[in-house]
Amino acid sequence: MDPPILTTTTEPMMRTRQPTTTLEDQPIPVRAKLAAAWTSFMFLYAYMDILNFFTPGVIEDILDGRVFEFDLSQTFSTTALTLIAIPIFMVVLSMTLPARANRTMNLIVASVYVPVTAFNVAGESWLYFYGLGVALELILLALILRYAWTWPRTAPSATMATSPDRETVRAQQQA
Repeated sequence: MDPPILTTTTEPMMRTRQPTTTLEDQPIPVRAKLAAAWTSFMFLYAYMDILNFFTPGVIEDILDGRVFEFDLSQTFSTTALTLIAIPIFMVVLSMTLPARANRTMNLIVASVYVPVTAFNVAGESWLYFYGLGVALELILLALILRYAWTWPRTAPSATMATSPDRETVRAQQQA
């Protein structure tokens, strides 16, 4: 029996990539979840108003100086601006406030917006449109309340003072 012939090649070895069966599910920080939910809420809130312009009679009412049952005035416009500005600022605040203030602010603002949102369906003739829009907004507010309410907590431990900091542990793991 002849010994096997060993050869050397300068060509790189081709490897076939093994298919992965699962995707890595990265954890999403609570701040990002809150900001995303407030962004979605803001878009729904604004687009419901925009799409409302296509409801028969709405443009005529606006040209006559009325929206819903309210007279168009500086007070009305300022109130409307404030109602949309709050979710806009909640996007930024959800990403920047310290955790305790962030949680509290989200719980308070989302709780206040539940009845404000429900009010938007009162007296509307297009119940499918407004019902769906309000239901979607309420789902987002419920998610915001849930994310804020279940914000992960860390308990101080007795070993924290004596345990190495993250950078030390990371340096040891890489060594």
